[in-house]
Amino acid sequence: MNKKEIYPRKLESGDIVRVVAPSRSMGIISEETKAIANQRFDELGLTLTFGDHVDEKDDFASSSVASRIEDLHRAFSDPSVAAIIAVIGGFNSNQLLQYLDWELLEKNPKIFCGYSDITALSNALFAKTGLVSYSGPHYSSFGQKLHFGYTLEHFEKCLLGNSPIEVKPSEEWSDDAWYIDQEDRHLEKNAGWQVINEGKATGTLLGANLNTFNLLHGTEFMPSLEDSVLFFEDDELSFPANFDRDLQSVIHQPGFSGVRGLVIGRFQKASEMAPELLRQIIQSKKELQTMPVIANVDFGHTDPKITFPIGGKVEIDTADGASIVLLEH
Repeated sequence: MNKKEIYPRKLESGDIVRVVAPSRSMGIISEETKAIANQRFDELGLTLTFGDHVDEKDDFASSSVASRIEDLHRAFSDPSVAAIIAVIGGFNSNQLLQYLDWELLEKNPKIFCGYSDITALSNALFAKTGLVSYSGPHYSSFGQKLHFGYTLEHFEKCLLGNSPIEVKPSEEWSDDAWYIDQEDRHLEKNAGWQVINEGKATGTLLGANLNTFNLLHGTEFMPSLEDSVLFFEDDELSFPANFDRDLQSVIHQPGFSGVRGLVIGRFQKASEMAPELLRQIIQSKKELQTMPVIANVDFGHTDPKITFPIGGKVEIDTADGASIVLLEH
């Protein structure tokens, strides 16, 4: 059983947002990207401040555990800070879990946002404290010069508003290296969501990046799967066979019978995951046959992406073309 949900206060114009680097360093982000990101937050009426150690960069493009813990603790304990956003993802945020002061975090609830490797922190935060956090764009994501409208719209709806959010597919998407060349963009028409299994489900939203979520298995940082709807995505390293076994690992977890539905984010092209191949993977698992499964949704390592609450409430329904509603966030 998870702790009672704690929903942080939503953002308002004039609020302070603290940028931290729980995974990779801000030292790998270009000056152009930072300038665009800073302007975007300014246009939202939000003031950015930065952790003392965000620019530290070691051989793993990260910083010491002590530096990252210090920045996180200071961000949560600072009463002037309304929200905390990760610079970018990476590979090592799970190094921090045993050193975090969970009581401090629980007593100072505030928005915490990031995706990819930040999945480990978000789900552990919910498991240990009940604090709802958010899978959404990083600070670096805000530095995307073009075609950022859908991502920004959903960030605002989730973190600056309280109304239920009916998610709709984007019209176009991209899987290009915009951070290398901001003008060299390649958009593709979105085919929409793929309904693999029919049905309706309501539950606690858990998950995000699949292979990072799996790092929590067997630990005190793994949230209960009871009455949950899982949102999973993976990056370009997740070939079909990898995704298959990583998903199977979740199915093997105690309490998986409490999962009510599954939503899968859009795959990167390099993963070579075709729609029919994904359908085969899902329909080969008897544990998934009784729940709704919707795929090709706008989250993950392609753009654009929605923002959604880890620990919040969601409803999915495949009737009438399928719907996803973030009920409580």
